[in-house]
Amino acid sequence: MLLTTGQAAEALGCAITTFRRLIRAQLLPGLSRRGVRVMIPLEGVQALAAREAAPLHHLSAQEIAVLRVDAAKPVQETDRDWIGFSATLPPQALLKGLRGWWRCDPASVAVGGVLPVTLSGYVVAVLTGLETWEKDDRGRHSFPQARLAGYITDLTTPATHLQPGPAPDRAVADLLLGTRLTSDSGGAIAYRSTTR
Repeated sequence: MLLTTGQAAEALGCAITTFRRLIRAQLLPGLSRRGVRVMIPLEGVQALAAREAAPLHHLSAQEIAVLRVDAAKPVQETDRDWIGFSATLPPQALLKGLRGWWRCDPASVAVGGVLPVTLSGYVVAVLTGLETWEKDDRGRHSFPQARLAGYITDLTTPATHLQPGPAPDRAVADLLLGTRLTSDSGGAIAYRSTTR
């Protein structure tokens, strides 16, 4: 059985625009088109609905930052060609598209030790190596030593890709990737308690 984007969004309890971000980020396999409509297999929507909440209580920090992104779009910047997330981006381009510039409290981001990257409320990538940061003249921060610990290319299965690096980085990425992690913020960075 196939669902429209509207039916899928309703089943997941989210806005159609929120669900369409997952489509644009190419995280959902098995899509088909009927005219201008994108159709999603019911099994994929059920798999998304069954995703567990991120087990933040396993993290050592009392609070972590969460990076909320949109589907990748091209930019004309000297250090990167894309901003945001796409399952089709190679790891190096993905890392460049995710590690800054944001308005945030960089010390709070660093002390958390991990930065889950969410798209439409699902963890699609995990950044670590946040100990150092830079600030630009707009008051935004970047973390030039950030590492991509892992990312996801299929959210319904999920298909995770852990990157070479320290074992703790890989473990935290394996723990968080594909889980649900909701956060509220007026900007790209939100802060979440790990104990609530």
